[in-house]
Amino acid sequence: MKDLLRLKSSLTEEIETILNDQVRKEAHSSALYLAMASWCDRNGYDNSADYFYKQSDEERGHMLKIFKYILDLGGSSVSPSIPDVKFEFNSFREVFEEALEQEVIITQSINNIVDRCHKVKDYMTVEFMNWFLNEQKEEEYVARRALELFDVIGEEGTGRWEIDRHIPKITYDAK
Repeated sequence: MKDLLRLKSSLTEEIETILNDQVRKEAHSSALYLAMASWCDRNGYDNSADYFYKQSDEERGHMLKIFKYILDLGGSSVSPSIPDVKFEFNSFREVFEEALEQEVIITQSINNIVDRCHKVKDYMTVEFMNWFLNEQKEEEYVARRALELFDVIGEEGTGRWEIDRHIPKITYDAK
């Protein structure tokens, strides 16, 4: 019966597996950003908390987009468990360092999926994943600009308050 079901799917078992792994990574990102929002909220960085709440929602949206794609092509999506989400950070800056690191990890993972899809000639999934590659340009840009505020403004005196005030103003213009 499994072979019959597999014939009805456009996805190879390998691509389905790496897409489900990406679902797990996007869910982990969503949970991590929620933890970052909580930390910022508890420490009085309200604008940054709002930024991370929004990021958490976006990552959940990405997870669901891949989850639905797998199902649309006749595959089996797996609802991920998210263990070991870091929820304590040593500093305001560390929160943003980890956010940028997380975005770079996600970009590398998506690049690996696209690379594997090219090798097995799964061009439909390549086209689907192109949306994520474009999204990662924005995600990395905003995370990098946020982290740069720490060097430009500095953290002394009212610096962290000023950084928090500038976080919602960071935008990405793809032009």
